[in-house]
Amino acid sequence: MSKAIEVDYDLPGPPATVWRALTDPKLLASWLMENDIKAEVGHRFMFRSKPMGDWDGKVDCEVLEVVPNERLVYSWRGGSGRHVLDTTVTWTLAAKPGGGTRLRLVHAGFTDDNPMAYEMMGRGWRDKTGALAELSLA
Repeated sequence: MSKAIEVDYDLPGPPATVWRALTDPKLLASWLMENDIKAEVGHRFMFRSKPMGDWDGKVDCEVLEVVPNERLVYSWRGGSGRHVLDTTVTWTLAAKPGGGTRLRLVHAGFTDDNPMAYEMMGRGWRDKTGALAELSLA
């Protein structure tokens, strides 16, 4: 049985600005990790961070779906040994009545084999609200 992390962010900026925070490598790096993302289906990219424990600091990804300003889906594979993650990240953007954006994250595919990753990443994704709100105003 797999589990998913689900987080909703209510952001002040319009969907086009939030989209840039998800797809521009420099903006994405400012709130998540260094990367070489391109919002093109089939593009393989990597997130890079400081290694911790037995994690080498790399996450291999592939863009699976792109609907500009509305939806971005990519695979998320990283870790080593019995702590390997093979998951999917889905971002859904919707304009809010009166302005702003509802951004929904679903990071799916966590198994019971790695409860620590599920717990830590769940906290990590929830902690991004402030940085995303700030970028959505830029």
